[in-house]
Amino acid sequence: MPTLTVTGEIDPFLHVNLQRDESISCESNAMVMMESNLDLTGRMQGGIFGALARRLANGESFFQQHIEATRGEGDCLLAPTMPGGIEILDVGQVQYNIADGAYLAGTSQVEVKAQLQNVGVALFGGTGGFMIGRTSGKGQVAVNGFGSLFTLEVTAGKDITVDNGHVVAWDANLHYELSVTTSQSRGMLGNLVNSMTSGEGVVLKFSGNGRVVVCSRNRESFVGWMREEIKLS
Repeated sequence: MPTLTVTGEIDPFLHVNLQRDESISCESNAMVMMESNLDLTGRMQGGIFGALARRLANGESFFQQHIEATRGEGDCLLAPTMPGGIEILDVGQVQYNIADGAYLAGTSQVEVKAQLQNVGVALFGGTGGFMIGRTSGKGQVAVNGFGSLFTLEVTAGKDITVDNGHVVAWDANLHYELSVTTSQSRGMLGNLVNSMTSGEGVVLKFSGNGRVVVCSRNRESFVGWMREEIKLS
């Protein structure tokens, strides 16, 4: 199996070592450098419908890059589009859900499929329906987030609530609900009013036993702040 390591402290690279005939898939334009024994091709991971679903669900590109060691052992460096940390997750005994745009790369035996979540009565009643990436197979997957990354441990009886814009990936065994408010359900109108007046956005409520990877920066909030700064300048 390819060897994945994170190198660098600020805006790190994902370093991948491939033995002959090994391969890795990564997000489009992630490749920074590769040695001459490696070949780079573009593929629609999972076929045209799988690629389209992944594009709609997770914001990843329609085509992914496929790097293969066709002539012998070689190294490559990968990097995400957004500045921030990288986390390598072991997939197999534990599978993961991957948030919007957080996928960076995965070994050849790992597949990430778009999955529609059936979580009840939509955003305003307490939970809602949305799409995420779900891993399957055995190997490793690298995820990235905007800013620094931190792993939270969720245990039975100690639920956590995380702003949706800070969630990177989480253990597929965890129970979670999507909500527009951190308080008890007040119905659609009550939750909408509370969200607008308190400044709360969409949050994910996790329970059970497992890990949640979060990032320190909210991409959408940062983009909104930049727009306001540009208007004022």
